[in-house]
Amino acid sequence: MRNLAGQFRALVMAAAVGFAPAVYAADTTIPATPEAGTFKIGIEPWLGYGQWHVAEAKGLFKANGLSDVQIVNFAEDKDINAALASGQLDAANIATHTAMGMVAAGLPVKIVLLLDVSMTADAMIAGNDVASVADLKGKQVAFEEGTTSDILLKYALAKNGMSIADVQPVPMPAADAGSALIAGQVPVAVTYEPYLTAARAQNKDVKLLFTAGEDPGLISDVFVVRDEVIKSRPGQVLAMIKTWDAALKAYNADTPDGRAIISKAVGSSVEDLNTAFDGVRYYTLAENKDALTGEFSTKTFADVEAAAKNAGLLQADVTPEQMIDPSFVKAAK
Repeated sequence: MRNLAGQFRALVMAAAVGFAPAVYAADTTIPATPEAGTFKIGIEPWLGYGQWHVAEAKGLFKANGLSDVQIVNFAEDKDINAALASGQLDAANIATHTAMGMVAAGLPVKIVLLLDVSMTADAMIAGNDVASVADLKGKQVAFEEGTTSDILLKYALAKNGMSIADVQPVPMPAADAGSALIAGQVPVAVTYEPYLTAARAQNKDVKLLFTAGEDPGLISDVFVVRDEVIKSRPGQVLAMIKTWDAALKAYNADTPDGRAIISKAVGSSVEDLNTAFDGVRYYTLAENKDALTGEFSTKTFADVEAAAKNAGLLQADVTPEQMIDPSFVKAAK
C-alpha cells in the first residue's frame, strides 16, 4: 500500500522495551545454512513486493533451505506496523519512509534489502495549461495527505524553490485525484498507478509533470528485519535475500509469467497492472551490493528523510548507520 500510518508510535515504544541492543550480522560469520523454524514476513497487496509471491509459486524458499516461510497478508500499514512492533512478524516489506518512522519511534529493525523503487508509478499529472512545476504557484493540487503522493508533491515543490504554501492543497484519496483532474475540478493531481494510467486513458492531453524517477529511491520499498532476528537467525535472513534474487531472476527470465503470479496475488489483472509494472524497478542482489553502501545510503536516504520531514511524516532524525545493515547482501552469492 502507498499510505504511511503514524498511529503506532505508542505501541512501538512499548514493544521496544526488552529488545536486545542492535547486533549486526557483520559481527560474526553468517551461516550458509539457515536455522530451522518458521520465518514470518508481513506483506501488503503492492506489486513492489511481488517477488516473494514468485518465490512461493516456484518453490524457491525451499530451494534456498527455508522449510517454513509464512507470508502474512495485511490490508493496511497500521496493522503490519503493529504486528512487527509486537514481535508477531520477523520481517516486513514496507516503504522506506515508513521504515524511518518505525526506527524514529524506537522499533529496532534494520533495512537489509532494497526491494524496488518507483520511477513513473508515482507522479504529478496535469493538462496542457500547466507546463512545469513552477506553474503550480497559486494553483489547486489534488493529493492524498500522509502518503507517497504527499512526499512527492512537497519534494517537487522544494526542488523548484517552492513550498506547500505556494499552492492550494486539495486533499482527497489518491483514487479520486486523477478523476478530479479529468473532471476539471483541479488543474493538477498527484497520484500513483493504476490511477495514473486511468486518468491518461480518459484524456490524452494529461501528461506526467513530475515523477518519482526524478530521484530514484525517493519512493521506494525495503525489506526490514527485527534486530533480535538478525542476531538469532542470521542464516534465515541470508537465505531470504538469496530467495529474492532467485525469484527476480525467474521473473526476468519469464516476465509475463511473473507478472501473472504477482497480479493474482495482489488481486488485480495483468492488464490493469502492466503500466504499474513498467513504472517500478526491482533491485537485484548485485544492485543492492552497490546501493546499500553507495548512493541509496549516501544520497537517497537523506532525500527520503528530508521529504518525509517536509511532509510532516517523520518527526525525528535517523541515519543510514542506524538503519541499514548491508552485511547480508555482501555475504550472499
